[in-house]
Amino acid sequence: MTVRLGSTGLLVSRLGLGLAALGRPAYINLGRQRDFGSGRSVAELEQRCHEMLDAACAAGIRYVDAARSYGMAESFLGTWLNARNLPKDGITIGSKWGYRYVGSWRLDAAVHEVKDLSIDALRRQIAESRALLGDWLRFYQIHSATLESRVLENVDVLRELLRLRSSDLVIGLTVTGPNQSDVIRRALEVSVDGVNPFDVVQATWNLLERSAGSALAEAKARGWGVIVKEALANGRLTDRADGQHVAALRKEAVARQTTIDAIALAAALSQPWADVVLSGAVSTGQLESNVRAVALARESVEWPDIAESPTDYWARRSALAWQ
Repeated sequence: MTVRLGSTGLLVSRLGLGLAALGRPAYINLGRQRDFGSGRSVAELEQRCHEMLDAACAAGIRYVDAARSYGMAESFLGTWLNARNLPKDGITIGSKWGYRYVGSWRLDAAVHEVKDLSIDALRRQIAESRALLGDWLRFYQIHSATLESRVLENVDVLRELLRLRSSDLVIGLTVTGPNQSDVIRRALEVSVDGVNPFDVVQATWNLLERSAGSALAEAKARGWGVIVKEALANGRLTDRADGQHVAALRKEAVARQTTIDAIALAAALSQPWADVVLSGAVSTGQLESNVRAVALARESVEWPDIAESPTDYWARRSALAWQ
């Protein structure tokens, strides 16, 4: 099932595939060692990424999310697009600028990514993204805009985003942390030369962290597209976690003859402001389980009330180890 991404005109599927966990050897999702073991060479990850993109296309997924900082995700996606020779309107590709990968393909890297939201970084990274993704790149986002970064007050950056917007790129931003709602509302009010450059926002929303919901509804009412990331809370809303919240989800999953991850993704998909919810699947089995959420979201369901405070949620996320 395809829908319009807000008022942008871009066609997307309700479930998208995120490449954060497929483009680099280390990430913060629970159970990564079980998924990958020692098979994390560049060639092995490229093959896995291509297999997942093939499976996603076969399942009807038509939105793929990448970023400059996701290791070689853009490169893997680019080689897949060229090998499959997909029509430009057959899939919607979004990427992001603002972080760069510095992990040197090491699991034990002291630092895996570095943030830089300067105008120089934007100009450098959009050129890199376009070199890898070509005309398939339709949508470009600020990666983790925050109030502290002051990127939403950086006139040079905003004007460059407007220039990119005039070249047929849709422009958006992603947000993160306990103050997501404040950043979304600030972005809604941005104006440079009388124009707001943004048409899409991507935010974390899941059954543990629901605080951005009202701000996302405001963005949707303004005509923005809304993308949900981390709907499985980096694995905390899957059978790989434990605790009372998982017990509540397991009970709901058993009652509906489905899986914990499908329940969590369906909860995000059922939000009236959500256009796309990203799957971070790294195996075809995970993807098949995730896809069940699309049908489940159409049912009338009362989702388990397991929300944490934003402060607690983001503290726990910050403590997750790269593995």
